[in-house]
Amino acid sequence: MGIVHLILGKANPEKMNGVNKVVYNIASKQAAKALKTEVWGISESTEINYPDRIFTTKIFKKRKNPFSIPEGLKKEIHQSDQDTIFHLHGGWIPVFSSLSRFLKKHKRRYVITPHGAYNAVAMNKSRLLKKMYFKWFEKKVIINAEKIHCIGESEVEGLQTLQRTDKAVLINYGFEKIKPDPNKISTEGPAVFGFVGRLDIYTKGLDLLIESFAAFSGQYPESVLWIIGDGAGRNQLHHQVRKYLVEHKVELMGSKFGEEKNDLIRKMDVFLHPSRNEGLPVSVIEAAAFGKPCIVTRNTNVGHLIEKYNAGISIAFPDSELLTQAFIRMYNIFRNREDYKLMSSYAVKMVDEAFDWDNIIYEMNKNLYGI
Repeated sequence: MGIVHLILGKANPEKMNGVNKVVYNIASKQAAKALKTEVWGISESTEINYPDRIFTTKIFKKRKNPFSIPEGLKKEIHQSDQDTIFHLHGGWIPVFSSLSRFLKKHKRRYVITPHGAYNAVAMNKSRLLKKMYFKWFEKKVIINAEKIHCIGESEVEGLQTLQRTDKAVLINYGFEKIKPDPNKISTEGPAVFGFVGRLDIYTKGLDLLIESFAAFSGQYPESVLWIIGDGAGRNQLHHQVRKYLVEHKVELMGSKFGEEKNDLIRKMDVFLHPSRNEGLPVSVIEAAAFGKPCIVTRNTNVGHLIEKYNAGISIAFPDSELLTQAFIRMYNIFRNREDYKLMSSYAVKMVDEAFDWDNIIYEMNKNLYGI
């Protein structure tokens, strides 16, 4: 029996796409445990422009019709063993609607990880359109699936509003342990706050981030904000930085990858992710693994863990005043060396315990795949 992960993309861990990073990590861990694991990606290009990996990767050319399954992918499914488990990644993806029906027709099992696509906030975006799309397409994806892998409580709740089902399985992503740098705990110089992710202003709460940082830094000028990433909202973000007169304190660094990105996170003092809607943000886990206390919203689906481990501050909902207060609280912690070192150690502990890959792969095998 084998596991085939189906995604849009190539599971390239060096790209900003969080789903591709997660699939790369899951497949790598499964393959390392001697599970027969493959990733099949649908992409605009079939060029092999991704790092070496220990699992088989097959890339199929995306077709113009978003519902159309690449012919090569159909052939691979036909040739797969009958007991292969297909694992779809993402929600509201037209080609997955077609794949759901194709897999069902040919008596192939599949599970799906929506990666946050079914949570309540995501559902409110283009609500009428999604309601129509769900009726004709997405509903069958859920009904035909053996299990729906949810990565946060908000997604379990959102799924039930879409379709009452007992198929939901709640399992975190795992994360590869990183050794933090204990020498980068300093109270000298400005406090470096940072964000890493796609520049989607509304979804990622970047409008709140700039507004709150401006209010905070007006009172505590010994602070800077680094924003790493790119996206359609870059120009709008530039406008907001100018609007709040913080051009000299906010640095938009663009996309960074690999060790260059990691080195910048190591130099941060506090990590922020004030999302309105999220699956499970890999960047927060990365930052915590480096020992960076995090300020997050409950909407990120890691807020309950941040609170449990005292690994930072979780605010109840996306709000500029609450975020400004969190900035101030965290700045005071940062300026107290012992308090900051303790919170930093708790952030590392959270990643070590709550995102341990061995436990998560075991849970996936048992409760998601049934093996």
